[in-house]
Amino acid sequence: MIKIENSLLVIVDVQGKLAQLMFEKERLIANLVRMVKGAQILGIPILWNEQNPAGLGGTISELTELLTALQPQSKMTFSCCGNPMFMDELRRSGRRQVLLVGIEAHICVYQTAAELLQQGYDVHLVSDAVSSRTPENKQVGIERIRSQGGVITSTEMTLFELLRTADHSRFREISRLVK
Repeated sequence: MIKIENSLLVIVDVQGKLAQLMFEKERLIANLVRMVKGAQILGIPILWNEQNPAGLGGTISELTELLTALQPQSKMTFSCCGNPMFMDELRRSGRRQVLLVGIEAHICVYQTAAELLQQGYDVHLVSDAVSSRTPENKQVGIERIRSQGGVITSTEMTLFELLRTADHSRFREISRLVK
């Protein structure tokens, strides 16, 4: 089970025109917004990544409007783990449960998950907050992550698992968020 005090949210490359080409993009963006807002409500750290922003453009406005207190980590490697600054921040957080969201499921998200799993992190792929340009590639990415030991979850399941109880002080905020 994931715990608030041991988890962090990793956002992978939700950028520019590429984000607009994703399978079920409206659902993807809505769930990404829910995950960011949920992490903020619960005080869960967020690591925000961008793949080659000079070439792909910046993160979509729906997310940047929520992430004003953070700066994105720029990378050229597909895996976020190839960026030493990302790895330093991850290690400094002391958290071992990674809630993974973003695009594309079969490239950057997959490679990030695979490397995090190899390094002993507990990876929870939020399946309705990841996508690829085709449903086939999204599914292949999810299956590969599962086969390597990643936990497949959903936005609502993740947020309520973090809460554990309807008595949680943030229950009403999270409940409104998912409706």
